[in-house]
Amino acid sequence: MIPLQDILPRRNPPVITWLLILINLLVFLYELSLPLAQRELFFRNWGFVPAKFFNDYFGILLGAPWYQKYLAFFTHLFIHGGWFHLIGNMWTLWIFGDNVEDRLGPFRFLIFYLSCGFLATLTHALIYHDSVIPVVGASGAISAVMGAYFMMYPLARILVLMPIFFVPLFFEIPAFLYLGYWFLIQFYSGLFSLVLPESFGGIAWFAHIGGFVGGALFYRFFCPRRCKFYRDEYSIFGSLFNIDKKK
Repeated sequence: MIPLQDILPRRNPPVITWLLILINLLVFLYELSLPLAQRELFFRNWGFVPAKFFNDYFGILLGAPWYQKYLAFFTHLFIHGGWFHLIGNMWTLWIFGDNVEDRLGPFRFLIFYLSCGFLATLTHALIYHDSVIPVVGASGAISAVMGAYFMMYPLARILVLMPIFFVPLFFEIPAFLYLGYWFLIQFYSGLFSLVLPESFGGIAWFAHIGGFVGGALFYRFFCPRRCKFYRDEYSIFGSLFNIDKKK
């Protein structure tokens, strides 16, 4: 299923979501301007390499400054490996990020995004602590946004596309069904990647899992007081008690 849009109004322009998309696009265009050898060096320096963080000797062999392994927890969130990687991540951020930002507020949303991106990467790194492959992409942080959306707006409608025998089928489903289905795919793919790495490798499944769970559990810490028990027609409480949306 490919998400196309959510049927959920917002009250304010998603300034941080727009800014994150713009920065990711500009960084990617910079990547394309580099020769192949320099691009690979850029990935190794500013992507997150677990072995560089957990093995100081490996970092010394690479000649990396000590602070780079810490900065990479955040810089890798703005680096992508190709157009498909970039567009897929930014499209998902656009669909789910604007409403989460609307609820948290721009500044809190930015801190939430970066903090949960760190948590997602740490989840991956703890499992693959000897990996020398750079982790790049915003998907861990975006997974956290999806986890927060899952908790905030479970009854919102998501318009999805499902091609069946080359015939495009469009329909709406509740957010909790789409996001729950997405999370199960990440969960089982992560488990299979541990026993069949040749078939399920190449994707940081556990960063997705850690980001989604982190976003679902910790989004309340980033909420203004008025939104902690926010009730509208798209929330579970709002549906049960038939409470009109508050402005």
